[in-house]
Amino acid sequence: MEQNNNQEQVIDLSKIIHVLWQRRRTFYKVWAWTVVLSCIWIFPQPRYYTCSVKLAPEMSGEQSGGGLSGLASSFGINIGGDGNQDAIYPLLYPELFKSPEFIVGLYGILVTTKDGKISTDYFTYMKKHQKKNFLMAGIRNVTEKVKGILGLKKEDTTPRITEAKGVNPFMMNKKDFDLMELVMDKISCSVENKNNVITVTVRDQDPLVCAAMADSVKSHLQDFIIKYRTSKAIEDVAHYRQMRDSAEAEYIIAMDKYSRFCDMHKDIVLQSYQSQQDKLAGELSLKQNSLSVMETQLTEAKVRLQEKTPAFTTLKSAIVPVRPAGPKRMFFIFCMLMFTSVVLSLYLLRGELGKFIVIHGAQGHNS
Repeated sequence: MEQNNNQEQVIDLSKIIHVLWQRRRTFYKVWAWTVVLSCIWIFPQPRYYTCSVKLAPEMSGEQSGGGLSGLASSFGINIGGDGNQDAIYPLLYPELFKSPEFIVGLYGILVTTKDGKISTDYFTYMKKHQKKNFLMAGIRNVTEKVKGILGLKKEDTTPRITEAKGVNPFMMNKKDFDLMELVMDKISCSVENKNNVITVTVRDQDPLVCAAMADSVKSHLQDFIIKYRTSKAIEDVAHYRQMRDSAEAEYIIAMDKYSRFCDMHKDIVLQSYQSQQDKLAGELSLKQNSLSVMETQLTEAKVRLQEKTPAFTTLKSAIVPVRPAGPKRMFFIFCMLMFTSVVLSLYLLRGELGKFIVIHGAQGHNS
């Protein structure tokens, strides 16, 4: 006769709850301290608001890549277009927001707070009018003093910048570099793979500044895209305009020569004078044809410029937010309570988990 013993280990939760309930006074004390410390940390944090705008760029035939590209994009796949597709396509626009030149270009935007007390450029607003957590400011000051005492703080020899127009994205001091990173953290851009819808989100401590910057960043992005896509067409227009002006000047000179010659020799019928007049008339005709060709080329270049200039459809405009987006103070306190509860439970049950394991066995007999 053969006997099989099947045993199963199960944790008895009722015993664990009973043990923790007996030590509930410890939880009460830890919870009280958690709430106090969480409030001390989270309530000095400045409120912030968020504002988002959405826009869809025009996708012309040569940029969309045809039906196959459009079908692939519906599944989130970008297979590119033909040879005329832009080097900077919408999926790369978020990388543009990490460019120092793009961020520094936002510094000159004029902003006004909702209460009307502050009206200045964005550079000065971010540099001098940002609310800070006094706890973090105190910790930062102590850290700077300790570094100074220990000789770890290096002197910054880069000239200090006090105006937005003086910021050089190629060479900045540490404070301006930290400010640029702060602005990068407050302004973000995302692009949906399927439909190339661009979403620009701005976070700020003032609701009016938040909405104004969201709208301004959208316009700044549109200007950059338009400038990029039309740069070659603009150069073509400038080139053909210069050629047209040169041809027009030559035509005027040729017409003046022909007119003066005819006026001076209108009563002379000699063959030599007639030949000279025919020569001047031929040159005038050539200059006129050249001017006509340049006019046509200039008109075509202007048409191409208009075709290259992208149009944008604003799907969601900037709206001054009514409620702050954060920090979520009650949610933060609740999360801290949950975290400390789990940690404290593991601490109180350390080394005793074996006592809460119950073994259930089942026996079977085979002969």
